[in-house]
Amino acid sequence: MRVSSLKGARERRVRAGEVELCVAELGDPRRPTVVLVHGYPDSKEVWSEVAERLAGRFHVVLYDVRGHGRSTAPRPLRGGFTLEKLTDDFLAVADAVSPGEPVHLVGHDWGSVQSWEFVTVERTKGRIASFTSMSGPSLDHFGHWIGARLKRPTPRRVGQLLGQGAKSWYVYLLHTPVLPELAWRGPLGKRWPKILQRVEKVPGGDYPTPSLPQDAAHGAWLYRDNVRTRLRRPRPDAHAHVPVQLITPVDDAFLSERLYDGLEQWVPRLVRRTLPAKHWVPRTRPDRLADWIAEFVTATDTGRPLPAATGRYADRFAGQLVLVTGAGSGIGRATALAFAEAGARVIAVDRDAGAAARTAELARPLGAPAAWAETVDVSDEQAMEKLAAKVAAEYGVVDVLVNNAGIGLSGAFLDHTAEDWRKVLDVNLWGVIHGCRLFGKQMAERGQGGHIVNTASAAAYQPSRALPAYSTSKAAVLMLSECLRAELADQGIGVTAICPGFVNTAITATARFTGVDAAEEKRRQKRAARLYGLRDYPPEKVAEAVLRAVVRDEAVVPVTPEARLFHAMSRFTPRALRRLARVQPKV
Repeated sequence: MRVSSLKGARERRVRAGEVELCVAELGDPRRPTVVLVHGYPDSKEVWSEVAERLAGRFHVVLYDVRGHGRSTAPRPLRGGFTLEKLTDDFLAVADAVSPGEPVHLVGHDWGSVQSWEFVTVERTKGRIASFTSMSGPSLDHFGHWIGARLKRPTPRRVGQLLGQGAKSWYVYLLHTPVLPELAWRGPLGKRWPKILQRVEKVPGGDYPTPSLPQDAAHGAWLYRDNVRTRLRRPRPDAHAHVPVQLITPVDDAFLSERLYDGLEQWVPRLVRRTLPAKHWVPRTRPDRLADWIAEFVTATDTGRPLPAATGRYADRFAGQLVLVTGAGSGIGRATALAFAEAGARVIAVDRDAGAAARTAELARPLGAPAAWAETVDVSDEQAMEKLAAKVAAEYGVVDVLVNNAGIGLSGAFLDHTAEDWRKVLDVNLWGVIHGCRLFGKQMAERGQGGHIVNTASAAAYQPSRALPAYSTSKAAVLMLSECLRAELADQGIGVTAICPGFVNTAITATARFTGVDAAEEKRRQKRAARLYGLRDYPPEKVAEAVLRAVVRDEAVVPVTPEARLFHAMSRFTPRALRRLARVQPKV
């Protein structure tokens, strides 16, 4: 056994029929074994980032598929890459690295395609404990999927067939003789790393390896030896004999999400996950994949169920780290609890320690694997810097940041003091700036995407003579969000401005009113709270809009009917909106 090109890995050769496979191992062999199978046109190095993250908890095994990397190729190539022979290879590796104990299988792209074969054939029973699939369907399931749509060609089903047919353009090219080999050994092989960086946002490093042109040329036979025969005559008994975790990158350019419709009929227990990412997730989202793989493997081995996330977006946010400011009440608490219900780990931040702790306490039974409370005044730059450092060190890099903390201030502009302006801008604007700057920088440095949600307001685009400071702060948050969205898009970080209208929260009872004495301010607070209570638009609906906006990567989201109306007026009838702003509100 010798040291592998993978950092800290041990390498060995395993004989499988007419080929020798290059196998690399990391971690303690006494721990559960996780086997990572790469796709096309990759080698085992595509998994390096994921493998390093798993090695502290598992015995991690990677191998170059026959004809790829440092594994030898069959002779002749034609007929040497059938699913039957690939299954032989897997069994040879499993017997070598985990004799007598089943392994946990993880496959990406063609690694997933062949792994579906492994988990559905009789001769592998007892050798596999679980399977995590990403970006690679079973050819048998795919064949049945096509057949079902040809037998009952409804408009929707025909659209699905045409959509996947368009995404599969490269499959047709790989079936042509000689041309793929010439392209990969020529200009395409040279340009492929830059193409991945530009189109898929794959960072540079030890991938792709120098063997890419040869790997891609040999790998064309994966398609030629298997695709047409299996799609024409799919096996009727292609039922998995192990639990399956399906991870679907929602922006995959090669596979439609609809391919996995009805997958439950083929799998005894199916866990679905989705990622806002493109095809090469082992390189672009290694943290999330490692966490989900570890969670699924542990749950399978121990017999414990996965955390009971039941929310609408559980497949999207399960295990993600979400930080919400102003989480002690209102929209902030509702948002934190909605993410908890979707299975996210939640950090509830508020300047009221008791309120933040209560939110974290409520989050845990809803489905959050973990929830923490942090006490911070978002207007305090140094306190926010300490929070960001603590979160990164103790909990990890935030996947979703919700800058929600805010205060209200009402009254005529001429009654506002300089201190009034400073207080509103310090919390409503600078609090958002601090959050975006500190946590957004951590997201960008990690290089695995993320999302920032900033709570603005319908007041951001609806002028009001009664809310000069508040509206100004929220308009600034809206424009900041738009600017950040443009800047961070290339790094896979989405930015959303949420613009609620009249929502029944505690902000009305705590809002300050300028130009009046304490007794009158108290009366106006009670009146505002009563009116918002009569309107009774719950903060839970805003929270639902927040989660939906992150999933859809929406830019500006007006919430409540009046917010949508004012947003439309700001675009199409701004003069009417300005006239409305002159109306003197009743006090």
